[in-house]
Amino acid sequence: MNNSSFYKSIGYKVLMALSGFFLMFFLVQHLSINMLSVFNEEMFNETSHFMGTNPVVQGLLQPVLLIAVLFHFIMGIFLEYKNNKARTINYAFNKPSANSSWVSRNMIISGLTVLAFLILHFIDFWIPEITHKYIDFLPEDPNRYFHELQAKFIHPERVIAYVIAFIFLSMHLMHGFQSSFQSVGFKNNNNSTLIIKLSYLFSIVIPAGFIFIAIFHYLNH
Repeated sequence: MNNSSFYKSIGYKVLMALSGFFLMFFLVQHLSINMLSVFNEEMFNETSHFMGTNPVVQGLLQPVLLIAVLFHFIMGIFLEYKNNKARTINYAFNKPSANSSWVSRNMIISGLTVLAFLILHFIDFWIPEITHKYIDFLPEDPNRYFHELQAKFIHPERVIAYVIAFIFLSMHLMHGFQSSFQSVGFKNNNNSTLIIKLSYLFSIVIPAGFIFIAIFHYLNH
């Protein structure tokens, strides 16, 4: 690999990491808002209404989020293709199963599963929201959000689909969290143990939170 290709490869990984950081921040924010639906229906409605009607959120942050999601998954597929293409015959003798985890070797599988879930999520929430506002031009109802959320978890098969998706998200985060810090140069011998612990914490707590919300509304609708 020449210097140009090497620096391009590093650049791709940094961009992948930065988009990953942005999406991880979004997960924290999204979980925080949705967790309100468990503890305070009124506050959840108020917060959701603010997010749904704020021009900065709708006109700037929402398009940026969609671009980040598409970029992250397209870049992930591209890097996976480049990595597979770059492997030589000798790589087969390195026994990757002994040198890396199943999760790290199958990020593309967990990533595509999460992408499939995101498409379902958009069908469940984003498309109805766009239809409500910009196609049917229905009047705004600041108290509709809680009941719309709860209605999505009436059927057990939908809850099961969400649980499975978040398990795959957990696996994806378990490696992606560490990899992102490593790609931007923040993971080194001094803080490697801390970042590994944080990756396990993040990859368990965030998906578990979403799973809890889905099961809670299924049991309490």
